[in-house]
Amino acid sequence: MTFPAWTIAPFVLMLAAIAIAPLVPALSKLWDRPRNQLVYALLLGLPVAIGVIAVGEWHLVVDALVEYGQFIALLLALFIVSGGFFLRGDIAATPRVNTIFLAIGGVLASFIGTTGAAMLLIRPLLNTNLERRHKAHTVVFAIFIVANCGGLLTPLGDPPLFLGMLRGVPFTWTFHLLPMWLFVNAMLLLTYWALDRRIIAHEAKEDVYADTVNVIPLKLVGASNAIWFAIIIFAVALIPSLDPDAIVEGHATWTQYVPWREIVMIGAALCSLFLGSRSIRYDENEFEFGPIQEVAALFVGIFLTMIPALAVLRSAAPSLPLNEITLFVFTGGLSSVLDNAPTYATFFEMASQLPGEPRVADVPELYLMAISLGAVLCGAMTYIGNGPNFMVKSLAETSGVKMPSFGGYVQRAVMYLAPTLIAMMLLFIAQPLWLKAIGLALTLLLLGRIIMLFVTTDGEVGAALAHLDPDVRGTRPAVPPVGRSRKPAGAFDSPPRPDEP
Repeated sequence: MTFPAWTIAPFVLMLAAIAIAPLVPALSKLWDRPRNQLVYALLLGLPVAIGVIAVGEWHLVVDALVEYGQFIALLLALFIVSGGFFLRGDIAATPRVNTIFLAIGGVLASFIGTTGAAMLLIRPLLNTNLERRHKAHTVVFAIFIVANCGGLLTPLGDPPLFLGMLRGVPFTWTFHLLPMWLFVNAMLLLTYWALDRRIIAHEAKEDVYADTVNVIPLKLVGASNAIWFAIIIFAVALIPSLDPDAIVEGHATWTQYVPWREIVMIGAALCSLFLGSRSIRYDENEFEFGPIQEVAALFVGIFLTMIPALAVLRSAAPSLPLNEITLFVFTGGLSSVLDNAPTYATFFEMASQLPGEPRVADVPELYLMAISLGAVLCGAMTYIGNGPNFMVKSLAETSGVKMPSFGGYVQRAVMYLAPTLIAMMLLFIAQPLWLKAIGLALTLLLLGRIIMLFVTTDGEVGAALAHLDPDVRGTRPAVPPVGRSRKPAGAFDSPPRPDEP
């Protein structure tokens, strides 16, 4: 059945609220409460569900609710188990150490989810950099790598990929994205390493000395939770869930009525919650259910309002200029300002109406690759592109880090992340050789920028650095007077001038 175009309005209103409400002071305090988010989601979602049932398409509502339950079960399980880990200690925050932290987080993100990896790594990373004054850039790159780009290799990594698996994409298909994962994360890590080497030169000598002497060896506690993570991975990869299609068509066996996969995942999460150390989870990790309550409240509205929106977009797909490049650009552009999971689902459905071979889950494989890359990687372009982004920002600010504003963050994303993603798109997605040649040239330019960051000194090309990081230009090492209280570390901010109080 086709729905009229106006039925897409609740979906647009749902996503608009997610994007705009946190940024409007008058609304942000109300919006921060999961209860209010749930009320808004149901006010939009329930009328849509009732209308869909009224026109005889009740099975679409059943499919949406089943998919919602599967989606939330995975996020909840990963969120609970990741809260049982904690990395104690404080080692010297050298550029190499920070880069290794981010690299480990990027790997973990594909296996414990971007939310789990971000929550596991951000506190130890902040503790390690406690004595350093300049650390907002480290948090920004943690959002780029750990909270987004690292989660590209498995359906566990990022919600869009799990939605793809629920639509029939094989669990192991995302391993085909390994070259893109390596390219993007390697370029970001090299950029961060070079940038942090440049920035640490502007730290106060006393801060650097304190950082090197106040060292506590790292120790991972709560490691037994790795067992529950392994069970969740096994469940996602190998255990079937209930089959809504067979149920709707009336030929389901009793086993197809049981959500086996979700039972195993939630069971593993409950074991982690009740058998693990309460002090690690609640005292050291400061675990609370607020973030996952927010996700659950919002996504019930998204899944319901998405029913007619997907049907409208599916019918419009053949008339749109869709190819591997535009699908990456459209999916990535919307994932930057809207939540990337429903954006992925939208373009997945549109691409399923297009011709092309070979096909994966009835989508041309090249198009599926473009959609997957756009949804996961471009979710890092703004604070609102992916759920963990705001969570990491909030934790950093709670720890005294002055994070960039919304516009300031976008500026840094455009400066460091966007060129890398464009180069990746041209090299790995675009088909014409001349576009690949442009991608290679852009990659060489990015490597040249990295090399310049490595070799430059203040006396040689200090002015040349201005276009790379406007908040670092013109700074120089400074030693604050002994006994002066330290201000919260700024967003790529400069040490105080001698004439500052």
